[in-house]
Amino acid sequence: MATNENESAATPGMERARPGPGYRRRVIVKFKDHVQLPRQDTARMVESLGVGPWNAVAAQFEGITLEPLLSFESDQFNALAERARALNSAFRPANLGAYFAINLPPGMNAEELVKQLSQWESVAMAYVEPPPVEPPFVNAADDPRSANQGYLDPAPDGIDAEYAWNFPGGDGAGQALVDMEWGWTFDHEDLAAHGITLISGLNHSYYFHGSGVLGEIAAVDNAVGCVGITPALASVRCVGQHLPGGGYSTAQPILDAIGVMSFGDVLLLEAQTNLFGYSLVPVEIDPAVFDVILLATSLGIAVVEAAGNGGVDLDTVVNPGGQQIFNRASPDFLDSGAIMVGAASSTAPHVRLGFSCHGSRIDCYGWGENVDTLSSDAANTATNLYTTGFNGTSSATPIVTGAALAVQGLVEAASGDRLAPWQLRMILSDAAYGTLSADPAVDRIGVMPNLRAIIDGTVLNLAPDIYLRDFIGDNGDPHLGAISSSPDIILRQMAVVDPQAAFGAGSGTENDMTLGYEAEAGQDNFVYVRVRNRGGSAATDVAATVYWAPPSTLLAPDLWTLLGSTTLANVPTGDLLTVSNGITWPSADIPATGHYCFVGILDAPRDPGPIPADFLDWDNFTNFIRNNNNVTWRNFNVVNNVPPPGSEPRDYVALPFIAAGAPDKARRMHLEIVPRLPAGAEIILELSPEFAERLRVRPHSMPFALLGSKDRPRVVHVPLNHCSRLRLPEIAFCAKARIPLRLLVKIPEAMRKHEFELFAQQIYEGEEVGRVTWRLVPQRQPQ
Repeated sequence: MATNENESAATPGMERARPGPGYRRRVIVKFKDHVQLPRQDTARMVESLGVGPWNAVAAQFEGITLEPLLSFESDQFNALAERARALNSAFRPANLGAYFAINLPPGMNAEELVKQLSQWESVAMAYVEPPPVEPPFVNAADDPRSANQGYLDPAPDGIDAEYAWNFPGGDGAGQALVDMEWGWTFDHEDLAAHGITLISGLNHSYYFHGSGVLGEIAAVDNAVGCVGITPALASVRCVGQHLPGGGYSTAQPILDAIGVMSFGDVLLLEAQTNLFGYSLVPVEIDPAVFDVILLATSLGIAVVEAAGNGGVDLDTVVNPGGQQIFNRASPDFLDSGAIMVGAASSTAPHVRLGFSCHGSRIDCYGWGENVDTLSSDAANTATNLYTTGFNGTSSATPIVTGAALAVQGLVEAASGDRLAPWQLRMILSDAAYGTLSADPAVDRIGVMPNLRAIIDGTVLNLAPDIYLRDFIGDNGDPHLGAISSSPDIILRQMAVVDPQAAFGAGSGTENDMTLGYEAEAGQDNFVYVRVRNRGGSAATDVAATVYWAPPSTLLAPDLWTLLGSTTLANVPTGDLLTVSNGITWPSADIPATGHYCFVGILDAPRDPGPIPADFLDWDNFTNFIRNNNNVTWRNFNVVNNVPPPGSEPRDYVALPFIAAGAPDKARRMHLEIVPRLPAGAEIILELSPEFAERLRVRPHSMPFALLGSKDRPRVVHVPLNHCSRLRLPEIAFCAKARIPLRLLVKIPEAMRKHEFELFAQQIYEGEEVGRVTWRLVPQRQPQ
């Protein structure tokens, strides 16, 4: 196998997640934003500026000191804040300069100090800073070399082991590994905690090699060195190819391992061979080895096998009988059931490295160069050596082995079962769940597994998949159906005592589009968000953020204004509606009584949502409309079909809206009005003369009336058919255009006991990019 270059990187040990000898408890105090304090000599200025009785507090709590909690240059922070605002119009930077830390001598009553500070009029909040707490997940940050372990990173660079660590079993918990090769340093500082044992054979030589392999897979999550792909394995064992008395075998140690392994365990073959005139090819070219591997996989043991460093096209390999045993297209193909692994470059796009064997038999690839992992010395006495140069199929195969162990752990944690070897190989080698090499047809080394895609995809479906419906019947998939008609954002004029009972699963209102009301100015209003989770695990800490906008056929983010956010502590699986607490829309923020459009965005730690800045790119915006289920638009207004007193024109219900331009540049679009009204209904499109001229609305093109007076601007009225679609001409909408329009509707009195619907939509390049829908209903009381 390939050699490496030993590199000493000894790191002094340290206890993790425990306070060190220099640790001091602190009280954090945040002053109100109007309090302006210097960042130097702060304690004296608190007293002299009358911010609070610091001297009295300092006398009572002798030895305390005050300093800024955060260290930053104001200009630098301001520049960052401005850049953030430019990207995200909803961003509101916190006043980080208002946070200060009070250092406490040992034994001081921090809680009493908090109590006193909280009584100051100038203090927004005070609390005891949390002490170090051991995290409940793999903590790569405290393994100093983890930053160099790019194979742990998200695709396309790595296999995204970091994502798998967020899920039960994704760190390999409960799984068992056996590694077959020549030698290891079992008491290496990054391995010793596993208590590794030797099943059979000798711990003979090439100690750096076995240590490097195990380091990639299982390096302990401690405060030194590296962290493995699956650091929480329940069992790590080895089996040696060198035998007592000077013997050497590959088949025997595999057989020995099989005897002590269980269904779903993983056996790694870190070996290659020379046979039948071929050099450095997979060990299963040896018929005896093939047979014991086939036995292992038939017993449910997942075998991961190095393809070898001979650079051979395995499709051309023939055995003494002339059979192409590695060519999947050949009738003579022999399948041991092992997962065979080739080697590629460490940078994306990953190119097959010249020494890697390749061909149709190869299932997966990993990094074959620049792998940061453990090492050792020739005497096998050094326990703190590392390398940045581990390479070959030797370094590639452990990466795929780690992915296999992670998947087994995830499956077992979720279901109590493990995958059969063929199932595991099918998942790991599926291009839909992996990273293709730079040129698959030429490289022929399979795919590098992507644990995030495997976890989130339909195979495992372990991650939460929260969504807001775009329309009734929306199941969270990308769609070509209606947009801007979400039933899951509900505006009420009064707070609802039990939102879950009123709007959630079993309420009878799950598919009711008429739950929302118009906003009532002069009082607080309340918005409720309904969320579903079609994923395989509960979503926790789900942030639901709602923006409001005027009714518009195009709801680009430059029209949005932040209404507020709320957090749903838990959204369970099962695709059941879970309802948020009410988001208060303060009366001071409501421009006027009337109808508004709403945009809802969901964001959760394991199902992150987009940020408004993502939508400023027009292509992103049009894709997000139907393809991102963490976002929805409610541009659906429920309106009384009885004209209000003093309506203008008389006896008509006015439905105002705007037609907007794209946020980036002028784009050619057109409007369509689609009424579904009863016979005898009247509908009129009202627009300005200027917009009518641009649309070429003239007497010879369609009926119209030009109205106006000295007290009222002139407008054009275009009568429409009560049940026919009106397609207006395509024109260039200027960037950020805001074109006011109204639909005027008159329902015959005899028909006002029924409900009717109409909508206006905006079309860009043949696809709908937004709509406003109105449902005209009988008179109803405010709620």
